[in-house]
Amino acid sequence: MNYSILIEWSEVDRRYLVTISEFSELVMQPCTSRITYTDALDNAQDCISACLEYCKQKGIIPPTPAIVGVA
Repeated sequence: MNYSILIEWSEVDRRYLVTISEFSELVMQPCTSRITYTDALDNAQDCISACLEYCKQKGIIPPTPAIVGVA
């Protein structure tokens, strides 16, 4: 599944903040932050996996990805 990941630099926090809008009902946003962009992206993917696992365990239908058919 292709979920949208928004990674933004925060001058205030001096970190990259990660938002995954499809999971805003399940997880406070931004859902994670990291010092490097690469770490933020890796952690975003971990967050998506954890959210999907949570949905599976609780019998919740996961959110529909906002991005469909990435080429």
